[in-house]
Amino acid sequence: MTVQRPQAFLVAFILALLLFVGAAPLLLYAQTSPDEQVAQRRAQLEAELAEIEKEIEAQRVLLEGKQKERVSLERDVAILDAGIEKAKLSIRARELEIRRISQDISGKQETIGSLDQKLLREKSSLAQLIRRTNEIDDYSLAEVILGNQDLSDFFQDLDNFDAIKAGLNVSFREIELTKADTHAQKEALENRRAAEEELRKIQELEKQKIEAQEREKQRILTATKGQEAAYQGLIHDKQRSAGEIQAELFTLRGTAAIPFAEAYKYALEASSITGVRPAVILGVIAEESNLGENVGQCVLTNEPSKGDGKGVNTGRVFKGVMKPDRDVDIFIGIAEKLRINPYGQVVSCPPSYGYGGAMGPAQFIPSTWVLYEARIAKTSGQNPPNPWEPRTAFIASALLMMDNGADRGTFSSERLAALRYFAGWTNATKPAYAFYGDEVMELAGKYQGLINVLESA
Repeated sequence: MTVQRPQAFLVAFILALLLFVGAAPLLLYAQTSPDEQVAQRRAQLEAELAEIEKEIEAQRVLLEGKQKERVSLERDVAILDAGIEKAKLSIRARELEIRRISQDISGKQETIGSLDQKLLREKSSLAQLIRRTNEIDDYSLAEVILGNQDLSDFFQDLDNFDAIKAGLNVSFREIELTKADTHAQKEALENRRAAEEELRKIQELEKQKIEAQEREKQRILTATKGQEAAYQGLIHDKQRSAGEIQAELFTLRGTAAIPFAEAYKYALEASSITGVRPAVILGVIAEESNLGENVGQCVLTNEPSKGDGKGVNTGRVFKGVMKPDRDVDIFIGIAEKLRINPYGQVVSCPPSYGYGGAMGPAQFIPSTWVLYEARIAKTSGQNPPNPWEPRTAFIASALLMMDNGADRGTFSSERLAALRYFAGWTNATKPAYAFYGDEVMELAGKYQGLINVLESA
């Protein structure tokens, strides 16, 4: 019996392995870079977005400068124009960012598809090699000798087969790891896209404000016919009395509305403790009370729900109102200390891209509240402190704003502190969140005007 040497088959597999090794850089390139046409489109989107962000910043600087000028028709019309233009640019920027992220997701999906095909080919090659190796393993030493094959050549062939099998196994594992990493990147991009979609929803509310500003601008121009004297007269007629301001209601999320004078009293107390301007504290609380829709209408539940996490040390399964391993047990502990039902207390609803669970007028999430709890208790004299109680909420908000740098008292430091309050320190300087800081400062300007009337009365 003549033993057929597997050298031809071996050569074929060596070539296949060399092709795989040679193709690996191309695979990595395909994973990180789309084809030329897609790359050009992405670069175009990035350039457009960068240009829009420059224009947004220019409008923001213009707004900041105009707000420092004395009240005049020209100034107020310029502020309205700048606000309208900035809001329009912000909405456009979100649309571009969503398109760019969607394109990246599409590229990752294509990479995953290519990796799946590569895995199938590698599995097929490995299966053939295993079958061929099994055939060789069936040969006895006598058959090899009778087949006139040199023993050293035969064992060299076996060593080569083992090396190729090992190489294919390594490539198989690398492809699996690359695929898992690509899936993770795709999921992260999808989360980013969801966050951008949520911001776009918020900015649609901005669009409604734009339309109101347009109407206000036209009303001013119609009433004054462009005359400064007439505009100053209009301002004088609109000036409210201290009594009217004191009677105005200040809406707080999660609580009943309170008189503005009472809210100002809380802000004054919190300001005396922290050095943060009262109008800014009022601005943050007002923004937190009115931002977005479907907020402050959810409750925690321990009903089983597929795919939910478990509360730490409890063994209970929670629906995803708040982050299970970060906030659920802490929230239950806060509620128990306050002797309230944790499953009946309203908290913020989760957005499409994450978790809710923020508490009271200042909208602290439980895991942040517990970090400040001792300071809030000491400062407010309330132990345990209640995040749903207005005075405590003002003190808590002011402490966080102070830690964020608002006590420096400049426009830029107050705006940055508000952005940190909303988006955290890492995201505070990202253009996507600029609208929050701008709105807080706009509200602060409004409340400073009311405070000025109260203080001059």
